[in-house]
Amino acid sequence: MAALSKSIPHNCYEIGHTWHPSCRVSFLQITGGALEESLKIYAPLYLIAAILRKRKLDYYLHKLLPEILQSASFLTANGALYMAFFCILRRGLLTIYMANLVLLFCITAAMYMFFFRCKDGLKGFTFSALRFIVGKEEIPTHSFSPEAAYAKVEQKREQHKEKPRRMNMIGLVRKFVDSICKHGPRHRCCKHYEDNCISYCIKGFIRMFSVGYLIQCCLRIPSAFRHLFTQPSRLLSLFYNKENFQLGAFLGSFVSIYKGTSCFLRWIRNLDDELHAIIAGFLAGISMMFYKSTTISMYLASKLVETMYFKGIEAGKVPYFPHADTIIYSISTAICFQAAVMEVQTLRPSYWKFLLRLTKGKFAVMNRKVLDVFGTGASKHFQDFIPRLDPRYTTVTPELPTEFS
Repeated sequence: MAALSKSIPHNCYEIGHTWHPSCRVSFLQITGGALEESLKIYAPLYLIAAILRKRKLDYYLHKLLPEILQSASFLTANGALYMAFFCILRRGLLTIYMANLVLLFCITAAMYMFFFRCKDGLKGFTFSALRFIVGKEEIPTHSFSPEAAYAKVEQKREQHKEKPRRMNMIGLVRKFVDSICKHGPRHRCCKHYEDNCISYCIKGFIRMFSVGYLIQCCLRIPSAFRHLFTQPSRLLSLFYNKENFQLGAFLGSFVSIYKGTSCFLRWIRNLDDELHAIIAGFLAGISMMFYKSTTISMYLASKLVETMYFKGIEAGKVPYFPHADTIIYSISTAICFQAAVMEVQTLRPSYWKFLLRLTKGKFAVMNRKVLDVFGTGASKHFQDFIPRLDPRYTTVTPELPTEFS
């Protein structure tokens, strides 16, 4: 049992910012490092998103940079303000344990896909993102009729006949794929008019696997080119990295399982029903096994709760609390940061590495030995670390590092 009611005489310099005695200087150092890392994260992320969404030139000139700076400042504030309030309050909150990752994602995916299939179920970026991932064929209503879709397919076939292609490797592959698409079963309720159900699922997997692979490659570009001259061999890891294939497998399998299950249910029940999305989404959630990410799972779950909360407000079923989403996020962040100080061993290694990156390694030089009195094992992974403290700024005579003792 952790003795959290106990107190210790040490000040914030002796516990928190052990690298510098000044609270102000430490805050500025944390802020600068967090801002730098935030820009490295969000700049390529927003650029990739803009390219995938085929933004016009006006967006790149007037909106891209403000959106990057807005998100970067948000993430920077997470790291910088924690240190600021650590100095002001010198206390924190208790930690919690997280639910099963894959099961949570399955439930979250099931509800998201159900809302996606329902009329006015999702709006804005969430709807656009899911439409990009699973395709407009899974949306109940379309801006074009089945007759127009068939006419479009026939027009493409006529164009292919008028312009014969050279039979190179790409042409052979395309001819093979076209032959698969033309022949095979497709239920009358399915809206993928150009493909049969089998090729529809295969194409969905290939498309999103490629997207996931390219996204992961782009995210690794800054770190890869950092070692361009010192370790050129590391550039190969940009393309042949396990995480690249894991994200691709995650997105590809999610789409193919969802589409395959939806088609299967249409064949079995002989109708297209929004309730199919719950089963298909739940089964598609198993794809999280290829790319286990607490960040993705918890973020989507929290956004789902937010979506359901606002839908409840629109329906008049739940009361409206001003800034409820901000309060919930603040509490969740405080819990995670408290765990990073008092019980690092309870955090996922990936999240701990992210915090170290965000703070330029300064989260690891906190004086956790003086926190062991609370019984949380704060210094469990920092047994050999003793900070070099200036006695002029301490309230308790500091312990000397091993080389000076």
